[in-house]
Amino acid sequence: MSASTSRGILFDLDGTLVDSLPDIIDSFLHAFGHLGLPAPTYEQVRALIGHPLDWMYSQFAPDHVPALCVAYREHYPLNFHRRSRPYPGVVEVLRALRERGYLLAVATTKRPDMARKFVDAMGLGPLLHHVQGTDGFPHKPAPDVIHHALAALGTGGLWMVGDTALDLRAGQAAGLRTYAVTWGTHPVEVLASASPDELQPDLQRLLTHLPPLA
Repeated sequence: MSASTSRGILFDLDGTLVDSLPDIIDSFLHAFGHLGLPAPTYEQVRALIGHPLDWMYSQFAPDHVPALCVAYREHYPLNFHRRSRPYPGVVEVLRALRERGYLLAVATTKRPDMARKFVDAMGLGPLLHHVQGTDGFPHKPAPDVIHHALAALGTGGLWMVGDTALDLRAGQAAGLRTYAVTWGTHPVEVLASASPDELQPDLQRLLTHLPPLA
């Protein structure tokens, strides 16, 4: 599909559209207490956000990964909305992009069912054309989740927007321009090391790259 007919804008979810890290990390740490295991620090967990859940647990308690994942997946769906909120300006930017004729999708490491439930709970469902979770295919930085999202949109991709180097490398692997926001997981120097096309404190500059489509 030619660039002139491409309309797809892809967004990571946690740490990009929604300030959800406190709820995620609280549930991640809850699992250790539930099993009576020593827990890592909040900052140790934060540094790994964006990777698959089982891989994250393997970094701290490799002999207990399945049980920790079960405990997380029991706790998080009941507590994901306690402190999570869309970042300032997200709703307005998504609405503007839709009105300009672009097709918008989430491309997240979350499982598909949880991703859709989360998007709807945050009030973002009506602003997105598709929510693509990762289940049964490689996680970022592999570009598979982006390819799946674009296939569902039925268009080519223009930008991948994320808050981690994993998001940016996945976007680059898919042939998209990349936009890094600094309000999420990875610090500026880590994001800069992935050479994004834009490195910004919010989403506003994205609008300058995406004028209304004819």
